Amino acid sequence: MNGLMKLDRIDINILVQLQKDGRISNVNLADAVGLSPSPCLQRVKRLEQAGFITGYEAHINLTKITDSVTVFTEVTLSGHRREDFMKFENAVREVDELMECHLITGGYDYLLRFLTRSIEHYQEVIEKMLDAQIGIDKYFSYIVIKSPIMKSSVPLRSLIAKHNPVDFGV
Repeated sequence: MNGLMKLDRIDINILVQLQKDGRISNVNLADAVGLSPSPCLQRVKRLEQAGFITGYEAHINLTKITDSVTVFTEVTLSGHRREDFMKFENAVREVDELMECHLITGGYDYLLRFLTRSIEHYQEVIEKMLDAQIGIDKYFSYIVIKSPIMKSSVPLRSLIAKHNPVDFGV
């Protein structure tokens, strides 16, 4: 959070615009945030160097390429020592089909999101994880039927508003 306090309104607007379109030209970005191109480019470079911008990526329309299945999985570990969590996390880092892994509070330890070719493929992935003996005691799977809302950008303005009630309007 300390890093966020160093950002001003223009920095926030640059980040918001780049989330919308990472390929926006510097001239168009400068226009959108109310700067001339040279200072805008300097700010983008500063944001990159400071680690606020960690990369640029393309969003792929997977349905145009192949079928896929998204599965959320609740995992409970058999042990709850620090080493047990580390062993599990290190092992699942190597699973290509694992898109997200969250250590959570509540009735189980982790919530995982998998993206696989099919339900059978998901079952193969889970069985391989079980065979690896990485500490899984039990798991429950939830197959996604439909995803009516999926966002790739973070709601930056509303996340920052509580800490710095500045109008970040563009």
